[in-house]
Amino acid sequence: MFFADKPYISDFFRTTVRENKIPIVNTDVTDEMNLFKETIIIDKKKAMEIASESDFPLIYSTSENAISWIYKNLSFTSLPDKIDLFKNKYKFRELLKPLFPDFFYRQVHLNDLSKLNVEKFSYPFIIKPVIGFFSMGVYKVSEPEEWNETVELIKINIKQTRNLYPLEVLNTGTFIIEENIEGDEFAVDAYFNSQGEAVILNILHHTFSSEDDVSDRVYSTSKKIIEDNLLEFTNFADNIGKLSGVRNFPVHIELRRNKEGSIIPIEVNPLRFGGWCTTADITFMAYGFNPYLYYYNQQKPNWTELLKESDNNLFSIIVLDNSTGVETEKIESFNYRKVMDCFKRPLELRKIDYNKYPVFGFIFAETEDNNFKELKYILDSDLSEFIKIR
Repeated sequence: MFFADKPYISDFFRTTVRENKIPIVNTDVTDEMNLFKETIIIDKKKAMEIASESDFPLIYSTSENAISWIYKNLSFTSLPDKIDLFKNKYKFRELLKPLFPDFFYRQVHLNDLSKLNVEKFSYPFIIKPVIGFFSMGVYKVSEPEEWNETVELIKINIKQTRNLYPLEVLNTGTFIIEENIEGDEFAVDAYFNSQGEAVILNILHHTFSSEDDVSDRVYSTSKKIIEDNLLEFTNFADNIGKLSGVRNFPVHIELRRNKEGSIIPIEVNPLRFGGWCTTADITFMAYGFNPYLYYYNQQKPNWTELLKESDNNLFSIIVLDNSTGVETEKIESFNYRKVMDCFKRPLELRKIDYNKYPVFGFIFAETEDNNFKELKYILDSDLSEFIKIR
């Protein structure tokens, strides 16, 4: 069974669940998600019945917002504990300690940040909410002199994001400080099958504008990105599966490969692929198979065949987050046509209510492998050229 929850579901997801008769659990927000007619909707009693029939019920959610429903209604299963193992970044580091015994991390409460002595910490380091989402509240501290300013920025960010997501998704009461992981960053959609084996459904390279950038602006996948990383990332995910014991469990993994070639995890997001129906949808655009169905039917991509006829074009997700520095209430409009004109082959535009969420929208685009400059432009932009101020 699947959950369809805020902040967004795509028509691709809606079509998938309707045409393949995948049951959607009826929650408080299901009616607001505009599912297509003839979609199968099941009530709480049926969902609990399905969950009780297996030690590892097959569940997917478009959003971590559904976690609170699962905690409340499926507490008799192992799901809440397994979700928390990944969602809580401190517990996640504890889980992986056998694999990374020398990795530095420390948990600290919000009220203690101002009093924390960071003089002897190794720099740079990352601070972020123990329970977080979408790079919200994530900061890189490069030297001790930046600490007080960072604490103030965190407090401002908390005020701006306080009511956007449930506490199970974003909780800024406790933070984790951990060593900065250098190297190329990747996002991986995968699931652990009924036997606990990892199945990779896509690999995307997360490109940054600079060493200090921690935003979610551009994610790209291509034949080369898959071929260069598939085997190693699968083995890595298998190790996570063995430590956690999860089965029938979709995940969105963020990791980095450092200069020595070692793979170090950033986080593993439970029960979903990329948020806002992004990474799964671009997988279909790039490679022609449906990740939602592959998980639901326990199918494994034949990457050799899938990539045989592929060129090496990049298929990218561009996150139009509000990096303008302008307060939302002062923005009269965003010029979507102008930003779409930045791309030679735009595939889809998704407009988001930026008064409600700190993002203007998403663009899916195909880029020729020798034309990275169009991605570079949008990567370096703060998007202020696309807004009209009141």
